[in-house]
Amino acid sequence: MFDLDGTVTDSGRAITGSVECALSRFGYYNQPIEKLRTFIGPSLFDSFTREYGMNEEDATRAVNYYREDYDKGRMYDVDIYEGIPELVKELKNRGFRIFLVTSKPKHFSARIAEHIGLLPYFEDVITPTLTDHSSDKKLLIDRAVSEYGLKKEECLMIGDTRFDILGARDAGVDSIGVTYGYGKKEELVEAGATYLVDSAKEIPKVAGLY
Repeated sequence: MFDLDGTVTDSGRAITGSVECALSRFGYYNQPIEKLRTFIGPSLFDSFTREYGMNEEDATRAVNYYREDYDKGRMYDVDIYEGIPELVKELKNRGFRIFLVTSKPKHFSARIAEHIGLLPYFEDVITPTLTDHSSDKKLLIDRAVSEYGLKKEECLMIGDTRFDILGARDAGVDSIGVTYGYGKKEELVEAGATYLVDSAKEIPKVAGLY
């Protein structure tokens, strides 16, 4: 199970750009890039409430403003991390079942995966609905396990933030924390990552996949 933002794609420009657009509608300009990057990973609703103290109504409006801008094409302003295409294709060739498990709604995540040419390699894209504001990856992992008859002891969640690792831990599956994304190595360790890697190329060897 692969996370998308910060794991498969470097989506920093796209996400922070649309966050800036949404915040400008509330009079927030020239926000620190460090603060904008905290939006990469968790749900947008949670981020707007956490970072800017927005109430439910304003956070919902902010999410809608974000999605309007993002949907105009900014979502495709991403780079694929080195080694990811080769890894995904090799896993598929070797008979592994591969899923994209992301907090980004399917309306966006599937289109991005298609745009970068990797959608055919994923058996499904597991995401929250547009009205689900949860950042809990456990719910998504559990859904994938249930809907596809997977065995938890044979599952592996790969992600770059504590949300991915905590979700895997709470769901009872092993995890790989990738340090090349947007989460800090310390948070991955603290969250209990089963393995840590600095590049996608290390994933098969570290996890004993092949």
